[in-house]
Amino acid sequence: MRFDLITIFPDFFAGPLDYGIVRRAREANLIETHVHDLRAFTHDRHRTVDDRPFGGGEGMVMKCEPLFAAVESLVPSATTTPVPGETVQQRDPRTAVVLLSAAGTMFRQETARRFAQLDRIVFICGRYEGVDERVAEHLATDEISIGDCVLSGGELAAAMILDAVTRLIPGALGNEDSIVNESFSGPTGGGGSSQGNESNRAAQTISTAPNSAIPSPSGGRGILDYPHYTRPPSFRGWEVPEVLLGGNHEEIRKWREKKALEKTRRNRPDLLKA
Repeated sequence: MRFDLITIFPDFFAGPLDYGIVRRAREANLIETHVHDLRAFTHDRHRTVDDRPFGGGEGMVMKCEPLFAAVESLVPSATTTPVPGETVQQRDPRTAVVLLSAAGTMFRQETARRFAQLDRIVFICGRYEGVDERVAEHLATDEISIGDCVLSGGELAAAMILDAVTRLIPGALGNEDSIVNESFSGPTGGGGSSQGNESNRAAQTISTAPNSAIPSPSGGRGILDYPHYTRPPSFRGWEVPEVLLGGNHEEIRKWREKKALEKTRRNRPDLLKA
């Protein structure tokens, strides 16, 4: 099985990949790991990977252009939605493109088992306030959160998922009974399939950043972040929502609150029940 990790901190993975079961699986050629520097896919002299979001807000958002370029250099058929006026190759069902997002569906043992059946996983490790929404909509097959906690980026989450999946690959543990007897190894992965609720395509959401359940635009807590968009306003025919370009702060606030609720209802309905 092959794992590709796209990050702005490639040296981060020098540690997690060189110890324990992951290292043994690499040495036994059960898995391959390849780390890719996102800045290598930029085209300006400053190697810019982020920009300010449309509609205002704190922090910076990761741009869609270098992320599309990085993923498509690895998986040419990665784009999930046809560019207007064009056709795309059929996506390989044995390959997943995983966006690590605090606003994604919760990672559970059930997810790890599904991933372990694949041939390849490409991880997009976000930073800053989030990722341009077009990455989640048109590039990622899965948008995954590791829990209701605040991290500085997706690297730790990617390393955790890589480890959990590697353990399920035949031969990685040595004693296959270890998998059967571990916690969360039951048919519903401990949390139950109803709570997992993973879709193969999280059609919206964002955040490549660390926040999980963040304050809503109205100031309440318990719903996920709203979608972020940054330049260019039109990318491959996919437009930034017009409301974010208009400068009407009240309309932007209403749009963000609506989208945040939609995202929470789709990816984390448990937060609304709570």
